[in-house]
Amino acid sequence: MKIENSTYSIQQVSEITGLSKQVIRKWEERYQIVNPERLENGYRIYSEADINTILKVKGLVDQGHTVKQAAYLVEKGGSPSDQSLLDAGWKKKNQYEELNEFVLDLLKEGTHCNEAAMNIILQQAYHQKGLDFFIQSVVIPFLHEVGNRWEKGQWGEYQESLASLTVRDFLVQLRRNFKYRENSPTLLGACLPYEQHEVPVLILLIQAMLKGWKTVLIGASPAEGSIEKTIQKLEPDKVILSATTTFPFEQDPAILTKLERFASDCKKTQFYIGGPGAVTYLANRSQLQYIHLTHTLDEVLVV
Repeated sequence: MKIENSTYSIQQVSEITGLSKQVIRKWEERYQIVNPERLENGYRIYSEADINTILKVKGLVDQGHTVKQAAYLVEKGGSPSDQSLLDAGWKKKNQYEELNEFVLDLLKEGTHCNEAAMNIILQQAYHQKGLDFFIQSVVIPFLHEVGNRWEKGQWGEYQESLASLTVRDFLVQLRRNFKYRENSPTLLGACLPYEQHEVPVLILLIQAMLKGWKTVLIGASPAEGSIEKTIQKLEPDKVILSATTTFPFEQDPAILTKLERFASDCKKTQFYIGGPGAVTYLANRSQLQYIHLTHTLDEVLVV
């Protein structure tokens, strides 16, 4: 249990970081990575800053540094005088975002697949901090860390799936309850056919709504032709197509050709495509004429 606001037991630190309690104690004693306070009974209590420090060191160790090197780098803020401790990719790899209390608690509950507790934390973060903070400082960092743990094998398939779906369902409700002006410009966000990752589109649409846009969502793996039919019916001002993976292009190599032809006939609508899968697929191919590759939402929302 959390002992008081923003403090954690060593068991919780173990659950959040994926390190055993023995390793945490060893790092403290041998390398002085953190110096947690102790209760009268001798139990350690850790702060958010302590957990972030441990996560930074863990991340560097995962990249190949020794614990001693990682502890030194974190202590010096990534600018050690001993340049031999730096590898070629250090500066890029050291771009680390501090995880706040909400994210740490979500990771703890996600480890135990406690969906109800995760929903309570999401509600608290949203109501206490507001939507912009919630998206930028809770949802995105949490999902990023979930992806890291899945890739490293620290979380299993069920943990990753439950955490992602819990966030996805919460975002769906937020978007449905969001109020907008009837005369607001319309942005349609759509996953490409065969694309299963819906959360990135949801995040983009909510961010657009904060900027005064009315939004329409076509979710994961839509049926062939559903994007075109929806656009013909609604005539949105702008459309952003999402491809987090390259799977849509592998399943249907002609998908962009068909959408490009359709976009050329929609004179009232501007078309964009984004996501890591789209960027990868289009990297060595000729640029489209009517569908614009975009890297940021701001590029899409420019009037």
